[in-house]
Amino acid sequence: MESYIDKIDKNRLPEHIAIIMDGNGRWAKAQGLDRSYGHKKGVDTVRTITEAASELGIKYLTLYTFSTENWNRPQEEIDALMSLMVMAIERETPDLIKNNVRLQAIGNIARMPEEVRQRLNKCISDTASGTGVTLVLALSYSSRWEIVEAVKKIATSVKDGEISIDSINEDTISKSLTTASIPDPDLLIRTGGEERISNFLMWQISYSELYFTPEYWPDFNKESLCKAICDYQMRERRFGKTSEQL
Repeated sequence: MESYIDKIDKNRLPEHIAIIMDGNGRWAKAQGLDRSYGHKKGVDTVRTITEAASELGIKYLTLYTFSTENWNRPQEEIDALMSLMVMAIERETPDLIKNNVRLQAIGNIARMPEEVRQRLNKCISDTASGTGVTLVLALSYSSRWEIVEAVKKIATSVKDGEISIDSINEDTISKSLTTASIPDPDLLIRTGGEERISNFLMWQISYSELYFTPEYWPDFNKESLCKAICDYQMRERRFGKTSEQL
């Protein structure tokens, strides 16, 4: 059976893939394991998918790592996630550098524990010269939070006389978001069987192709990613136009 890897048209790759990594806890539960084990396995998948994206020539990969809503989870699970995050960031930095990966982060980073922020910032600094795939971690992130912050920023600019109300347009908003330097996703993937956006990049995915898979994140692999890309390449992206106009 032909692999999806061989079916991909390398000339029509999505520039930016965003992923809602769902199903770590359910994957662990299905195997009679603690949820924290699922998160550890999920970190391995992050490495696998980042390497696969790099090999394929994807320019941007954004991963929904920790949402604002995740702060409402049991404290024990939050502590385990934070500890795992610190270890993973430190452990993965040498490989990110070796694979020419540049790390960025979006979200309410100030809310993260000091140790996590320090190690995250060091990894961002250490990988700043990477020219391969840009790996964007959405940490303590939610789209509604991001849009509220953008509105505050724009309102302040109007108040200070830097811009007029009539000059505000879509570009003004886009440039006020945490993703200002990142192109909008071409493809949004969600693992774990749920078919919703869950407060993720709501402004940015207005014209993204959506792909939902029942696979839990720990089971998602390079072949899974290539299958999603093949599905993406079979679609006609019209951006409001008719097929004849393209």
